[in-house]
Order: sequence, then C-alpha cells, then structure tokens
Amino acid sequence: MDRLVYIAASGAQQLLQQQAVTAHNLANASTTGYKAETATFLPAQVVGPGLPTRAYAIDTTPGANLAAGTLQDTGRDLDVAIDGEGFFVVQGKDGTEEYTRNGSFDVSAEGDLITRTGLTVLGDGGPITVPPDSKITIGRDGTVSAVNVGQSAASVNVIGQLKLVKPAPTDIAKAGDGLFRSKTGVPLEADSGVTLVSDRLESSNVDPISAMVDMINLARQFDLQMKLVQNVDQNEQRATELLSSGGS
Repeated sequence: MDRLVYIAASGAQQLLQQQAVTAHNLANASTTGYKAETATFLPAQVVGPGLPTRAYAIDTTPGANLAAGTLQDTGRDLDVAIDGEGFFVVQGKDGTEEYTRNGSFDVSAEGDLITRTGLTVLGDGGPITVPPDSKITIGRDGTVSAVNVGQSAASVNVIGQLKLVKPAPTDIAKAGDGLFRSKTGVPLEADSGVTLVSDRLESSNVDPISAMVDMINLARQFDLQMKLVQNVDQNEQRATELLSSGGS
C-alpha cells in the first residue's frame, strides 16, 4: 500500500481532533469566564529511504487563549469580574488549588463562599466563611465585607480577602473541566496587583462566528485527506488491472 495512505490518515486524525476542540469551544461560547482551547499541529518529516518529501502531522502541547472576554453587568453583589490579568483561586475536588476567571459566587448552606459549581473559593487564609443573616460585598482589591441584615451600612465587618493570582501563561495549564492548574503543582503566590469589578461577569472569549467558520474549514480539509486516500485506492486498482491484462 502506498505510504500516502498513512500520511493522509494521520492528517485526517489530527483534523478530527481539532474539530473536537473547536466544537468544545462552541459549546462553551456562553460559559462565564471560559477560555478557548487551542490545538496546534506541526509537520514531522518521515524518516526512511527515499527523498525527504513526506511528512506526518503531529499535535503539540494543547493550550488556551487567555484573552479577556467582555464584561457584562449583572447587578448581583456576588458577581465579580477580574479587570485585566489574573485568576480567582478555588479548591479543587482533590483539595488542590485551581484557578478560574468565573467570578459568579454563592454562599453554601454551611456559610462558605463557593462557586456556582460548588467549589470552595479560597482567600489568603483559606476558605472564607460568611456570617449568617448578612449581606456581603466584594471590593476592588478582593476584600470581602459583611453587613448584618437590619444594621446600618456603617457597621461593616471585613471577613476575608480573596486570593488573587497573576501567573505567567507558561506557568499554568488548562484542565478538561475548564479550570487552570499550576504546571509544577505548587500553589501560586497571591498578587496584590489584581483588581476586580463588582456586579459584573466576564463572558467567554470564544467568537462563535469564527469558530463556526473554522468548523467548515476543518471539514473541507478532512474531505481533502479522504479524497487522497480514495485516489490512492483507485490508482492501485488501475495498476492491478494493467498488470493483470499485461500478463495474460
């Protein structure tokens, strides 16, 4: 069988993977704070006899587009967005630190500040506990304050400080659940330079129109790879027929 079949098949396989990444991004176009996944492919020269004219497609380390999404007003006290670079810190299901741009928070039945998915939001000293029957606000620097219901706004109590980090893009990696993790496994240091905007949420940075165009383009490239395989099969059938007729 012609080696072209293997080369075209490798290209088709990587295109299917890229289609899956693009489809996943499209599915999260309305997910708060979502960062689009990226897939990059490189040509790798086929080592062997003959001229160096053949190359396979191989995928590189997957990444994420960290560009900020647009900020949308919600009018909700427990909604905050990061102004510029940075991440909120939450406690993952395995107990380790994880990082997110989704600042839509809530208060659990136990009084802990949590995300809408139930993960504990971490402060500089660990989880933040909200007093019962109180209204909380989150300041621009991440300070969490509480006012008991029925009391004046002057009786404000600071109950915690959100842990905010600003890692370099090379220091974090995106996981399958949409959260980010430290590549070294070591918790990141808090950064006082990260600022927040209250009563707003950051939208996904996925451009649905561009993603749909990418899906169409990837489908056409996949069809091209399949046509190459079909052409090889047709050429081999013709060659077989010529050899059979010549030998009769």
